Amino acid sequence: MPHSFGYRARTRDMFARDFGKNGVNELSIYLRKYKRGDYVDIKCNPSIHKGMPFKYYHGRTGIVFNVTKTSLGVRVNKQVNGRIISKQIHVRVEHVSPSKCRDEMKRRVKENEAAKKAARAGGGD
Repeated sequence: MPHSFGYRARTRDMFARDFGKNGVNELSIYLRKYKRGDYVDIKCNPSIHKGMPFKYYHGRTGIVFNVTKTSLGVRVNKQVNGRIISKQIHVRVEHVSPSKCRDEMKRRVKENEAAKKAARAGGGD
């Protein structure tokens, strides 16, 4: 048979649901609130074909730049030859999840602010 170069070529494992996660999607997916500037991880949900991003973006992290009724505009970096291009794609909310990549940084900022406040209260010793 001829070689396939289709839109979903070589995605057998990538677009497979995890064991025990088949069936109807949870409602919490649709009830999450996203704002501009949020970091999101793109992970395709193969049970929903609409609004699915191209396979390259599966597993990438991006920043939300637009929020609509059913989808999000996500800005993702893509390496093309020797340069990195910022791509803007629109993805339905079923295919994204809030990213945990900023949790450590937010925790450090909070601790540093508390330490600064304590130092100011202590008279700057």
